[in-house]
Amino acid sequence: MAKENIYGNWSPEVVKKFKQWQLRTIVVSMIGYAIYYFVRKNFSIAMPGLTAQYGISNTSFGIVIGIGSLIYGLSRFINGFVVDRYSARAVMAIGLLLCALSNFAFGFGVNISSWITGVNQGPDFINMLVLLMGATIVLNQLFQGVGYPPCARLLPCWIHPSELATKMSIWNTSHSIGAATAVVVCGYIMGSMGTDLSANPEIINTIATNLGLDKSVPEHMETILSYARHWDAWKWCFWLPGCFAVAGAAWLYIGLRDDPRSVGLPELPATKTGKKDDGHNPSQSKFLKVMVWTNRWIWTLCIANVFVYVMRMGILDWGPKFLTEARGMSIEDAAWSVGVFEIFAIVGTIAAGWCTDHIFKGKAHRMCLVCMVSAVIFMSIFILFPGLPMILSICVLAMAGFFIYGPQALIGIASANHATKEASATANGLAGIFGYVGSFLSAIGIGIVADHWGWNMVFYLIIGVGVLGAITFITMWAAPRDGYERSNAFYAREAAENGEFEKAVEESDKDIDL
Repeated sequence: MAKENIYGNWSPEVVKKFKQWQLRTIVVSMIGYAIYYFVRKNFSIAMPGLTAQYGISNTSFGIVIGIGSLIYGLSRFINGFVVDRYSARAVMAIGLLLCALSNFAFGFGVNISSWITGVNQGPDFINMLVLLMGATIVLNQLFQGVGYPPCARLLPCWIHPSELATKMSIWNTSHSIGAATAVVVCGYIMGSMGTDLSANPEIINTIATNLGLDKSVPEHMETILSYARHWDAWKWCFWLPGCFAVAGAAWLYIGLRDDPRSVGLPELPATKTGKKDDGHNPSQSKFLKVMVWTNRWIWTLCIANVFVYVMRMGILDWGPKFLTEARGMSIEDAAWSVGVFEIFAIVGTIAAGWCTDHIFKGKAHRMCLVCMVSAVIFMSIFILFPGLPMILSICVLAMAGFFIYGPQALIGIASANHATKEASATANGLAGIFGYVGSFLSAIGIGIVADHWGWNMVFYLIIGVGVLGAITFITMWAAPRDGYERSNAFYAREAAENGEFEKAVEESDKDIDL
């Protein structure tokens, strides 16, 4: 079969320039979005240190993460509308700068709590710290919601639909690169920075009480001492990533452009939506109604995203705590284990994109089904065989990451394709709300279930959710690759209706003249 000519009759010089800008857009936005995750997933590594120092419970963390997830989803949805109307690069850069500021504020949360309460310990201080922690995490999630919609708007403008799954899956590894960097760097911070207070009996007793550990047990005492040697290290998990985010904001604004026309290039032929250049088009709200609000495939993807995010965020947000509390790992080893999970996820994301374009002909929903079934299998092995050697157990968990990140990436790609580039940010914003409803349920549910029924029950619930996700993707099996045919039909119908109206007016004027 001959390869599709995606550039039409463009000259070689135009094609070369377009490819250069396409690569630049992918690389700049990819690094920028990785930095977004660097100032987002640092919290999960800091959580064990906060529990050791201040006795903050899993339920409290779950409430904070859950509320933040809902705020993030709502922010993505709102910013989908914003980005479809304004400069994507400016919005993305400003959002990352605000994330940096919220991280700096979190690192100084103890100082602010002491200043407000007048004490540096006790119930009043802890309650104020949890309140401030919740407020800064919620603000950070609000600003995090600015990150993805610009990318969902930019990339379909620069990438042909037949290549979107492969290239955007490569781009989508920015999630894993940022998260893996966060857990490894912050794991190193937690294991090497901070103040050594291991000789302070009061600190030792505080940590033992907060973690519920018996000092007479050697293994427990080693865990207690590891936290005492790195007192306050968690603060640097927010300050250092915040510095990177400031630089990343400048990188995004300088490096990105909004679309091909902004640098004197034509739009890709296969991404023409039927929209006229003369401005005589239906309103954006009518277009969104057809391409998003009444599009059954968009809504099916949204529902599937709930299940995908319960699985993904359940492992990513709670992995370090599970591995330290249920499998007896040190915080450094747990951080590296989650880092391996993310590295496998990078490879899995790229593989899912390649398979979508080359095996399933761009139909991302079919590859999503394969990934969900495979993720359920590996998660089942991980929880049903706890006696596996540690390295093998980590590899099984990593294979779950290999497959679960495929649907996470492909749902955004499929939403962009079905809504077309004119409404891709809005469609992804809608999918984001559903995804972070899943993240909210994951955060609240896992925190409560872990405290009351243990970690094994958590994983049984995650596996059940994966099965529901697979069933949802089965209902999409017959869906088309993209929505450009739907879009062209919409504009053609609107043009025909407008033409008939104008003709009727002309005939009426003739009758009056007579």
